[in-house]
Amino acid sequence: MLETPVLEGKLVRLEPLRLEHLPALERVAFDPRIWRYMNTSVETPAQLRAWAETALRLETAGTTLPWVTVLKAGDDGDGQVIGSTRFLDLDRGHETTELGSTWLAPAFQGSGANTEAKLLQLTYAFEPLKLRRVAFKTHHENLQSQAAIRAIGGVYEGTFRNHYVMPDGSQRHSVWFSIIREEWPEVRSRLEERLQRRTGSPASA
Repeated sequence: MLETPVLEGKLVRLEPLRLEHLPALERVAFDPRIWRYMNTSVETPAQLRAWAETALRLETAGTTLPWVTVLKAGDDGDGQVIGSTRFLDLDRGHETTELGSTWLAPAFQGSGANTEAKLLQLTYAFEPLKLRRVAFKTHHENLQSQAAIRAIGGVYEGTFRNHYVMPDGSQRHSVWFSIIREEWPEVRSRLEERLQRRTGSPASA
């Protein structure tokens, strides 16, 4: 089984998700804006534990690598858990994965933390793991996420219609994008440039 690694940047550190992270996650996870476009509802500590236990069960099965996103420095202190992200449907045989289940506490959105996390994850996917494809899917109404994926070089692949029934009973269509190995150098350059514009310092991944 592939162990989820620690991925270290200048702004954030991605740590393997463990149940010991739950108290820190509880401090940031219950803002409803986080889960607006997710097909999982997390409103209580019990739901958060179930969310984490599902991720860990899939990690044991070898199909998921789950991380918590830790802010390394800033006004709110060093080592603050601010969100989570994963590799989903990891297939080493076909050398593919999906980067998803990503969320940040709203106070840290637009801070560069997510940009660096994406750079760390994609670097790990395409370089140490030597994957051929990384996919992304988003809610059809999440136009901000779709624009962000396009901005780093993600290629639109299509829409799965009536893909999920959301917790509130509404219908979700999933909009799919991907980045393939041949596109990675250009995508990496875009991410590094975006990160430098936001933080004023070169990327470290």
